[in-house]
Amino acid sequence: MNNKKGDLSPDRCASCQDFANAPLDQAAQARLAALEAHAVYLPENDLAQLRRAYRFANRAHEGQMRQSGEPYITHPIAVTAQCAQWKLDVRALMAALLHDAMEDCGVTKDDIARAFDPTVADLVDGLTKLDKLQFTTREENQAESFRKMLLAMSHDVRVILIKLADRLHNMRTMSDMPRSKWGRISSETLDIYAPIAYRLGLHHVFRELQDLAFRHLMPWRYSVLAKAVKRAQQRRRDLIQKVMQEVQSSLNNAGLNARVSDREKTLYSIYSRMNSKRLSFAQVSDFYSVRIVMPSRAACYTALGYLHQLYKPVPGQFNDFIANPKTNGYQSLHTTLVGPANVSIEFQIRTEQMDQVAESGVAAHWLYSGGAKADAGEAGAHWLQSLLDIQNETRDAAEFWDNVKVDLAPDAVYVFTPHGKVISLPQGATVVDFAYAIHSGIGDRATGATINGDPAPLRAVLKNGDVIEVITNPQAAPNPAWLAFVRTGRARSRIRHHLKTLAQSDSQALGEKLLAQALRAEGVPSLPAPEHPAWANLLAFGASASREELLADIGQGKRIASVAARHMAGQLAAAGQRRDALLLSRERYTAHEQLSQGTVLLDGTEGPAVQYAPCCLPVPGDALLGYLERGKGLVVHANGCTIARRLQAHDSEQFIAVDWADEPARPFETGICVTVTNGKGVLARVTGELAAAGVDIARVEMEGLAAEGTVDLNFIIAVRDTAHLEAALRQLRRASAVLKAVRITAGED
Repeated sequence: MNNKKGDLSPDRCASCQDFANAPLDQAAQARLAALEAHAVYLPENDLAQLRRAYRFANRAHEGQMRQSGEPYITHPIAVTAQCAQWKLDVRALMAALLHDAMEDCGVTKDDIARAFDPTVADLVDGLTKLDKLQFTTREENQAESFRKMLLAMSHDVRVILIKLADRLHNMRTMSDMPRSKWGRISSETLDIYAPIAYRLGLHHVFRELQDLAFRHLMPWRYSVLAKAVKRAQQRRRDLIQKVMQEVQSSLNNAGLNARVSDREKTLYSIYSRMNSKRLSFAQVSDFYSVRIVMPSRAACYTALGYLHQLYKPVPGQFNDFIANPKTNGYQSLHTTLVGPANVSIEFQIRTEQMDQVAESGVAAHWLYSGGAKADAGEAGAHWLQSLLDIQNETRDAAEFWDNVKVDLAPDAVYVFTPHGKVISLPQGATVVDFAYAIHSGIGDRATGATINGDPAPLRAVLKNGDVIEVITNPQAAPNPAWLAFVRTGRARSRIRHHLKTLAQSDSQALGEKLLAQALRAEGVPSLPAPEHPAWANLLAFGASASREELLADIGQGKRIASVAARHMAGQLAAAGQRRDALLLSRERYTAHEQLSQGTVLLDGTEGPAVQYAPCCLPVPGDALLGYLERGKGLVVHANGCTIARRLQAHDSEQFIAVDWADEPARPFETGICVTVTNGKGVLARVTGELAAAGVDIARVEMEGLAAEGTVDLNFIIAVRDTAHLEAALRQLRRASAVLKAVRITAGED
């Protein structure tokens, strides 16, 4: 929100140590005094450090202005003041003052570490965007920035607290920015920052961010709704006051020490309810909620009983978040009652400690003493640990952020292990999500489950109160199909990690095979030992980090085996290993005198590193072409496939010789078209003939009815080889309803 970037000259950079002692003019001294008023809880030694950080920031941002025309330093001061409201420690406040210095002013992390200490420098670095790095898209830049911020947060939660304070002030001053930026920043706030605030239990920040984003994202709707709510609230204010007086009187008469207050619903929460439940404004009645703070848990439940005697409860509108806390540590009893004039009012009953955590979440660690820290910190710690788990299994920034966003959804279900432990999961979570929430090893080995004692599939969606027992098998492994229904980022990242590891292993095996065969074509009978110096030279030649990476790249078609083999053979020859002339003459040239890499034999057990082209669906007995498609591995085509021929015309170096092994290990899929006379039961007769021929049917599609009363049935079937396929086609042609049965060869000449 500044309109002039800071620019540190070399001389200024050299004097960064002096920034912390820079003199202040009268206006700067007044701003410092106002900031100190927010931080009076700090001891004098800490206040002295805060003053030094202020002088540093004031000097670094000298000359910068915000869009409003105010000095830029007013923004870091506002962010720091918000952090001081949470009673954060002095290092966090110093980092808040300096959070834009690295990004906008040319100050380095080392400058901050030297002027203050490494902890402050780490906090500021975690907050700094990655503007100086180059990314292919703005989305990738954003994903990498949030990845860095969230991982810094997982190690030190003060990073995200400062970031949320920064976003809150930017949203409060959004009106000073060009309207062209309102939509993007507001959408980002609703999608990312508000859910993070919710996840960390910062409910006040969560609500304000939502309302500010709503105001700037949809100004007209916000204005109309604000006027309608104001009119309705004026009519109902007296009603709420009456209800609060009756509740306070009832609890006092029962000898309960209660603090009763009201809270207005935010405009965004009202709009969201109208939008999600398709309600008109007239159908929304609960603009207020009543909060009752009690001295103990037992008193909360006692107060609930008196409330239900005073007003009639609405069926199905009671939630016990004390026994089953929300994912962010929030605890309270929620009940909706029908008050005077038949108006529904939500009541929230909680202890003082629960109220502190509800408003401040993880910030309660600094804001309050006592037990609030444990309640706020434990829930936040589980999510922060899950970030580290996802990071360990996800290297791609966009995929990491995609997984994290799944876990930001506020709605949750609460389920139980057989031992009674409560597990919180997002709405729509399945047994697989539950298994991974318990332990990644249980998720990896899950084969089934029981829910409330009844057998259930892994894709079963869980409901509040379900008791789940996961059935495991040591031989089981994650299934790619699980990705279609899992809801948690942890489960998704773990499954993807397993699949990538599996594919990497298969690619390495294929790459080793291809490189060994290419070496034979160079007169080298076998690969050298892993510790041989030729490997180090080859890695340097190909800019590969490791032998495993090089082999995987060859297996995935990113590198050509013959080029790597030629270089390695040269290194071996230089080291004194002579080429085998007989092997060279026998292996290197094919009948057409084209360079060969040896023949790769296929039996169907190669794994994901080898794919059988869907355009021609080759089966044993077909002549083959092998195409090393970059990034995918070996794609096997039938020799007559027109797609393969086109690829070969302009990318011939990526083709290698492939053939079938003597005994393939499994059936292979191919396509057939069966033209039949349309009639009752004809599909059953055709599938019966295929079954009689020993053919498995993978898929069937029926094309439109032709004018002459015939229809084409397209099957994907699994056969052992071409002989088995021909036998099945002959069997079909003998059937009375079948007019024609042929193999589909759309990809072939």
